[in-house]
Amino acid sequence: MAHKWLKYSYAAQKEQRHRIRWWVGLFAAFFLPYIVLSTFLFSTGVLENETMQPGLRKGDRFIFSSYFIYRILPDEAAIGGLRRGNIVLVDTGGQKERFTSGILGTLLRFFTAQQVSLAGREEYRFIKRVIALPGDEVSMVNFVIRVKPAGSSYSLTEFELVDRPYDVTIPQIPALWGESLPFSGYMDTIILEEDEYFVLSDDRNNTNDSRTWGAIPKDFIAGKALFRYWPVTRLGRP
Repeated sequence: MAHKWLKYSYAAQKEQRHRIRWWVGLFAAFFLPYIVLSTFLFSTGVLENETMQPGLRKGDRFIFSSYFIYRILPDEAAIGGLRRGNIVLVDTGGQKERFTSGILGTLLRFFTAQQVSLAGREEYRFIKRVIALPGDEVSMVNFVIRVKPAGSSYSLTEFELVDRPYDVTIPQIPALWGESLPFSGYMDTIILEEDEYFVLSDDRNNTNDSRTWGAIPKDFIAGKALFRYWPVTRLGRP
């Protein structure tokens, strides 16, 4: 009987159309702005491992400035530019998501609380720290980076060139492990070229960073971390 009432009743059909319009309006009012913001201005990401210990932990979730917004702003801009010490999302795949796949990925990450994303993308994405900027001279002694900024006459440790302090995890290397051996904690001086950045893991046990990749081009940086929104006990700027 209820089925026939829905089929033949004008009032029921009108109520059903009203309900559909309400859901469509809700989608337009909430999800469309979210899609626009996530595609062009901001994105979200999660740290999937312990490579950024001790300051960042596995499961930390961040809001990143998008590739689009920081690319159109000069490096001196606070929200868009890259500075030493910034946490960034690195995409070593070297290709930016297409517009349609970016929207689908945004929705998928939203509805799964960042647990699921489009296949084939996450294996190329890493959360790292910017250590040196274009034109800098970079060397490493006992896993600590020394940076000579472009135009400067002397070098400083990585910790002396940042606005916000951070800590790193220094691995214990066997006494007989010479400086010439891989991952010894020492690196000869290199000079970054235009649009090249040197990024590292805070846990220096992990070498899946510029020590093995080399300096990365700016196009590999998909966004800068602006805010840590999870866990709630550690909300704030990373």
